[in-house]
Amino acid sequence: MVLVLSLERRKMPLEIKGIVEMARKGSCEIYIPSIVFAELAYLSEKHRIETNLIEVSNFLVQYQLINELPMTLSTIEHSFEIKDIPELHDRIIAGSAREISVPILTNDPVIRSSSYIECIWD
Repeated sequence: MVLVLSLERRKMPLEIKGIVEMARKGSCEIYIPSIVFAELAYLSEKHRIETNLIEVSNFLVQYQLINELPMTLSTIEHSFEIKDIPELHDRIIAGSAREISVPILTNDPVIRSSSYIECIWD
């Protein structure tokens, strides 16, 4: 959701906005799990969001420290260690963060309530 909010210039919590701005300026790194791009493309195709994969690609080229995090076998292994997120795509997003030991920037209440990962949203 943070990617969509950024690209569509929608309102987001100040802390999240600050983290995104720090990544844009090169002072921190943000990883976007590749499954997020599939979800984004699907939502764009269904006209549920305005942004699209072309805008995402341009965004990633523009900001060197906002990077794709590919899905690997290790990602899936980490995802299936998580028992309190039932939805597959959300579990893979959480597993991606768990794999590289970083918090997730998300407003999703199920992911935020997981005991397996740290989330930031305030």
